[in-house]
Amino acid sequence: MAVQAPTAPADVYAEVQHFYARQMRDLDSGEAETWAGTFTEDGAFKPPSLPEPVRGRPALTEGARQAAAGLAAAGETHRHYVGMLTVTPADDGSLTAESLVSIVAVPRGGPARLHLVCVCRDVLVREAGQLLVRDRVVTRDDRP
Repeated sequence: MAVQAPTAPADVYAEVQHFYARQMRDLDSGEAETWAGTFTEDGAFKPPSLPEPVRGRPALTEGARQAAAGLAAAGETHRHYVGMLTVTPADDGSLTAESLVSIVAVPRGGPARLHLVCVCRDVLVREAGQLLVRDRVVTRDDRP
């Protein structure tokens, strides 16, 4: 029988769910600086569309601003839905959060459509009592 990884207590799991609800709402609303503030100062985000991770809040803010501007120019809104979340505590106090993220594209005046399904793997840490992303790796289901 396989050994199951330790899971986070229910209150921590709920806190992580609330964290993602706020973070994705910030991203989807174009609140680039607020969204980037959910990462550590030196946090890294490795999206499948870039060859190297985006590092640090200033670069994360700029990337989110550019993405929001591109969507606005295209007349489209994206909504990120986090599901199938697992939260595993590590010995150093960090949390590994793995989830499936469905991105729904909503064109102005048109029907919503499923844009992408991704796997998101985050390392979350606490700073001043707040959860922050130290490292995020996103992979797409349609790519190796």
